[in-house]
Amino acid sequence: MGCLGVHFAVTRDQARRLLDAVDEESDDAVLELIEEIEEEWDEDNLQESDKSWDAIHRCLSDGTLDQETGSYPLNRCIFGGRHLCFSGDYFVVYVAPDEVKDVATALNDLSKEWLENRYWKLPPDYGNKDEVDFEYTWENVGFLKAFFSKAAKAGRSVIFTVSQ
Repeated sequence: MGCLGVHFAVTRDQARRLLDAVDEESDDAVLELIEEIEEEWDEDNLQESDKSWDAIHRCLSDGTLDQETGSYPLNRCIFGGRHLCFSGDYFVVYVAPDEVKDVATALNDLSKEWLENRYWKLPPDYGNKDEVDFEYTWENVGFLKAFFSKAAKAGRSVIFTVSQ
């Protein structure tokens, strides 16, 4: 993978519309709504994770990009929520407001040492690990801590999007 990831804290109406649009036969309706959300580009309610989402998910789960692994609530930060697209080319992952609160709490409890320990144990398929990449990953975890805390306080759902 390695494409650019973005988290959006969506309104109740946006969340309802997204959930109502889910269709295992076609992603068109969900992708149309995602396009609307992206076009708004509400800086106050989004967080870009660039390419760091890959390392973050791996560190918060079992070291892989498997969507089914890891422990709640940390696994909900990137890929562990409800998947709203089924084509495999574009991922839209939904996290409900109550789960957002749990993710925020769990992220805020993470230490740099804990994440660094997980990072250096990532399997070879992650690619080249180095100090610069770890610091980049840790910086983005900090951004996600603030983002999830803000979304939790506002009672918002979160969606994570990334294309392959």
